[in-house]
Amino acid sequence: MSHDVIVLGGGIAGISAAARLSKGARVLVIEGEEQLGYHSSGRSATFYHFGIGDRTVRALTSFSRPFFEAPPRELSQEPFCTPKPALFVARPDMLQALNELHRDMERFSPDLERIGTQAILDLVPVLKVGNDAIVAGVVDRGGRKLDANALLQAFVRAVKRSGGEVMQGSPALSIRREGSQWHVTTAQGDWRAPVLVNATGAWADKTAALAGVRPLGVSPLRRTIIVFDPPEGVSVADWPFVKSAVNEFYMLPEAGRLLASPVDEVPSGPVDAQPEDYDIALAAYRVEEYTTMPVKRIAHRWAGLRSFTADRIPTAGFSSEAPGFFWLAGQGGYGLQTAPAMAEATASLILGTPWPEGLAELGVMQDHIGPKRLSG
Repeated sequence: MSHDVIVLGGGIAGISAAARLSKGARVLVIEGEEQLGYHSSGRSATFYHFGIGDRTVRALTSFSRPFFEAPPRELSQEPFCTPKPALFVARPDMLQALNELHRDMERFSPDLERIGTQAILDLVPVLKVGNDAIVAGVVDRGGRKLDANALLQAFVRAVKRSGGEVMQGSPALSIRREGSQWHVTTAQGDWRAPVLVNATGAWADKTAALAGVRPLGVSPLRRTIIVFDPPEGVSVADWPFVKSAVNEFYMLPEAGRLLASPVDEVPSGPVDAQPEDYDIALAAYRVEEYTTMPVKRIAHRWAGLRSFTADRIPTAGFSSEAPGFFWLAGQGGYGLQTAPAMAEATASLILGTPWPEGLAELGVMQDHIGPKRLSG
């Protein structure tokens, strides 16, 4: 069956791009798992903030914010996010890192404030402060908790409403180029389109190899999260997202419990990532290092893959060596918070529409995220 665009991968990158492309093209999404966003999008802390990535990533994040707060009416009648501050904290040896982080966030976040230990305790009473513990913080009241499931489902509805299709539980068995068409064979049949979008996350390089395209150099890294109960009788609903100024620790309230991660990045193959004992123990250790809370019982634990290119900037653009092969890869730990921006960029490049003015105003142009920058 013929389509205008085939998108391989039903994580947030692929499905958001498919929804945007469906406004001007007939799109088919092929997802190998039964569940959309199974490997990365569904295993994220789902928090929007400016404390990760470089200037390009922060610009993509900034562009995406209006979409989350006031989405197009055809997608949702409600926001895809809820306000929640982000608090970045530092011990004495991290003050330079905190200063640099504060400086880097200033252009993109309008509501930053440098705070001391008492204000930190007012926000999160269990944090360890003073001496060799936390001595300073920066609070960003522009943080947002994202609803990943609502986003995924809204994008699916948009694809289908425009006459597109979303196939789940249907991995690509072969990919080949014949004439002007890419052919993708699955257990459900053979599908063809002139444009093939590789949005397979940790599998991006393997997908390229299957298609006879040189890999881009996408590296999957495993990250671990634990879930535990706060102290008895303590409500954490109003606590902010907390992250150390260096990548050691973050914590976030979720449904009356707390999520925590040691911000680990363990090299991995493209697999169904599972948490390992050492990383679980490290997450619990970080909680007890940064807070006064003992982790008596871990209620839940999981691991997910965050996939990066060499420069850790998300990539969108056509391959220079394979006509119609489009890379949408390397979203790292910011796939959710940059998805609207990357979807707009993808639509511009595939449909041939003008480059989004908002991205240009923020200093993001095609060559900043295109795959050509990674050649060689």
